[in-house]
Amino acid sequence: QTRGRYKSKLHGATDYFVGLTAEQKCELAERELAEMKDEIQRLKDDSEQTLQDLEAVIEEADVWWADVKKAISDFEKDIISTISSKKGSIIASEKLLRYMEEKNRQRDLLREKLCLKNYLLKGYKKKLQQQLRQKEQMGETLCEVRLQQLQVRNAQYQEKIDEKNQELLQLKLTSGKTVQVLNFYKRKLQDAMEMSTSLMKDISQRKELLGKIEREAALVEEQRAEAESVNWQLRKQLSDYSVPSVLSYVQKKVAVTDLKNSLKAWERKAAVAEMTLQSYCRAWNQVKMSGN
Repeated sequence: QTRGRYKSKLHGATDYFVGLTAEQKCELAERELAEMKDEIQRLKDDSEQTLQDLEAVIEEADVWWADVKKAISDFEKDIISTISSKKGSIIASEKLLRYMEEKNRQRDLLREKLCLKNYLLKGYKKKLQQQLRQKEQMGETLCEVRLQQLQVRNAQYQEKIDEKNQELLQLKLTSGKTVQVLNFYKRKLQDAMEMSTSLMKDISQRKELLGKIEREAALVEEQRAEAESVNWQLRKQLSDYSVPSVLSYVQKKVAVTDLKNSLKAWERKAAVAEMTLQSYCRAWNQVKMSGN
């Protein structure tokens, strides 16, 4: 574009070569040559500055990528392996929370560092502006090339400040999201701890119930052994039991009937004797009364 622009300038200048003297043509050519040399030098300076900025950006990207790879490796080594080996354990959850808290603290430190760097850049920019105003007040004028370089650097610094502000804003958003995730996992950990306490209490109650059931089972086993012993004795008695003959049963039955009849007769005799005794007692009482 610069070559085309100067070609157009030269082409426009050749329109005025007609009617110019040789000295005028030489002076015009020297002026164009000087301007072209200044433009080439300015482009060279701008290219060197751009190259330095790009190298700095590449170096910063390499450092950032190394940090990212290190963070990924640390996360996989410290967290993923623990979670995969101890799924659902409280230790893995606590380790994950500590890891997130550490990363959040590192982001806060980086945010403070960027804020400080932004503040220093703003101070440097303000200092440059004060120096520029002082030089203008003292009557010193800067050349056009230097002024353009300062403007370019100022624009570059402004772009860097904007980038750092955007990065700071992104870090703030990430920090907010991290805090939300951390609070979520804290609540989840608290629920897990409460559930663990409830499960431990339930396990303790079930252990007590299991002990009671085992004691009852031992008691039932003893009772079963005793019942088997009694059953064995009864079976033994049953195997040794002999039924008497029918004639003996009839004789016993007749003897029982005779005894019942005899008992009734004796009961009647006792009743008669009791009535006789009562009559004798009444007679004796009358005799005693008549004697008195």
